[in-house]
Amino acid sequence: MTKTLKPLALTLMAAFATVPVHAADLTYSEPAPSYEEPAATSSGFTGAYAGIHAGMSSERINPFAGDKEFMGGIQGGYNTEVNGVIVGGELEYSHLGDTEVDVPRGALIERHRVAAKAKAGAAMGETLLYGTAGMAMTSLRDGNNVEGPDGWKPGYLLGAGVEQNLNANLSAKVEYNYVRTNDVRSFDGVTTSETDVSDHVIKGGVNYKF
Repeated sequence: MTKTLKPLALTLMAAFATVPVHAADLTYSEPAPSYEEPAATSSGFTGAYAGIHAGMSSERINPFAGDKEFMGGIQGGYNTEVNGVIVGGELEYSHLGDTEVDVPRGALIERHRVAAKAKAGAAMGETLLYGTAGMAMTSLRDGNNVEGPDGWKPGYLLGAGVEQNLNANLSAKVEYNYVRTNDVRSFDGVTTSETDVSDHVIKGGVNYKF
């Protein structure tokens, strides 16, 4: 009798010993995959850049009227994206090609300009539409029949433009600027006058993004 019960007892003990292992297998499950938000995609217009520009400068907005001068220069800036809006700042130097601006009894000449501009716009795919505004310093010199301040005068700048990505680093742009310089003194040999002068610039450019 004892010899019969002993193997039976050992078999029962082995069976009970395996029960926790099977229970653990039944309750275990693979961890749920964690959710990862998709990485934010850049519009392609953010970051630092530098470039060149060239175009026409004139006292009159009509490109077919008045004197027009070839102008050109360099620019550099930085853009970032805030809630889907591209915002940034830009520094620009331009040689205005001796653009004439009318004053009483004559005209003065605008030669150089340095501008600090803020930019804001909306990217639509690889195209950016933007507006710009800022401060401009313009150097003026003597012109036709009058003497000018022969120095730098402060003013303001307003404009708009469109920029197109060409590849990951290069973009091309077309931009219009209106620049007004107030209280410019001129002397015609008899009378001293103060005049608000302005010009219109239409330019194209290329930017390299770093």
